Amino acid sequence: MTADDQRDVIAFLSTPDAYGLRAGSVERIDTHISIVWLAGDRVYKLKRAVRFDYVDFSTSELRRVACEAEVRLNRRTAPSLYRGVVSVTRETGGSLALSGQGEPIDWLVEMARFDQDTLFDRLAERHRLDIRLMEGLAEAVVRLHASAAPRADRGGRDGMAWVIEGNALGFAEQGAAILDPAACERLTASARTALDRHAERLDARRRQGLVRSCHGDLHLRNICLVEGIPTLFDAVEFNEDISCIDVLYDLAFLLMDLWRRDLRSHANVVFNEYLARTVDLEGLALLPLFLSCRAAVRAKTSVTAAKVQPDERHARELQAASRQYLALAQELLRPPAACLIAVGGLSGSGKSTLARCLGPLVGAPPGALILRSDVIRKMLLGVSPLTRLGPESYAPAVTRHVYQTIAERAVTTLKAGHFVIADAVYASPHEREGIAAVAREAGVPFIGVWIDGPPEILAARLRERVTDASDATADVLQLQLRTGIGRLDWPRLDGSLDAESVLRSAEAIINGSTIHLVPRPA
Repeated sequence: MTADDQRDVIAFLSTPDAYGLRAGSVERIDTHISIVWLAGDRVYKLKRAVRFDYVDFSTSELRRVACEAEVRLNRRTAPSLYRGVVSVTRETGGSLALSGQGEPIDWLVEMARFDQDTLFDRLAERHRLDIRLMEGLAEAVVRLHASAAPRADRGGRDGMAWVIEGNALGFAEQGAAILDPAACERLTASARTALDRHAERLDARRRQGLVRSCHGDLHLRNICLVEGIPTLFDAVEFNEDISCIDVLYDLAFLLMDLWRRDLRSHANVVFNEYLARTVDLEGLALLPLFLSCRAAVRAKTSVTAAKVQPDERHARELQAASRQYLALAQELLRPPAACLIAVGGLSGSGKSTLARCLGPLVGAPPGALILRSDVIRKMLLGVSPLTRLGPESYAPAVTRHVYQTIAERAVTTLKAGHFVIADAVYASPHEREGIAAVAREAGVPFIGVWIDGPPEILAARLRERVTDASDATADVLQLQLRTGIGRLDWPRLDGSLDAESVLRSAEAIINGSTIHLVPRPA
């Protein structure tokens, strides 16, 4: 901590008079590096006069520069929220004012106030975070990363080393008497080993332009709904070593936060939607390290926040959370081995439903990469998943290209150590053998399952479909039935049952193999 005294400023900003409010209370929110006041239809954020290994707000001038940077960076994703920078001034006679005539002594970020109940962490705590928002959330992250400036002067092996060593320092300085020193040392040693193993890959991604000016603090508390749209805000402005990072390390914070809250299906949807748009598959080898470092960062910042939290109960909660994050960080560095699961069946059998249900239950967090033929076909043809295609888009040559793309992406993902679920009809023995050969090429186990169902049930489902990437109709199903599937050596599931029953049957098959299933959240 520094000697820069903000007590008068904090006391002033905690009163309604500071904002010209005649009535009503001012809500205060404390973090380890800032204080936020909710006043009327505005939000004001003061940066604490602190200096840590990763942030220096120790002078008024440093805080002014940081406020201006915060507004500039966050207008990329939330232009309607960030209004500008305002000063706290010392007036004649010694009183304080917002943007008065006196000398500026501190600075605030001014924001438009939004409904705090739309913060994604609050929605998650109330079990009201709609999984249907995850596609839009992934799209928002993709847009930010696509437009963010590459930063070849940051990131890479050295950037992640800075994170790991900063975490180790924070554990020693801030975690004393809260975190188990031996556990901290084991985590640091494991992270350093992983860093050495992936050093060249990290540096290669920096050379490829995948280290960019990202968000830097992408967890649920920094996401809200603005006019019903997932909106990212509060990006890091105070340290480019935190914000100018690998795009997958930026995404990893969001994935880790969702996973820790047992929102595993949500995490898997974000993961799959992001990768469907970016196809950044080779980087998946880094995901265990990235996720672990994100959990370790939260362990460090939670103990730091506990020390400045005025409410004792909240301080104890932060201490407990820091221990949970520490344990999670170690667990994330021990991912299970990769495997390939293929889900086949005629149109309407429920393949994609089963794949989505299995996704968060298999493999390392945040679950399996799902390669769905319907979605890949649309993206290869340059249209959105819900665009309806004509018969020419289902010509044999196009379909072969789709299946080959699934195979290529599966091999890349499996060799990166990540689990894959291939979701396609796989109607012919040749197609089924082709996907099994992918597993052999990658040197991983393979499980193929086939979903059966009475034709009348499958046809009824196809007639009832809306807003789905599949273009299959009852006529398509009839063609598949006439063609037949040939000899089938995959285990069969009864697709006439409800989705939960089909999932349980698939779980039984997987549990009968050597594959690790993630326990479902209670």
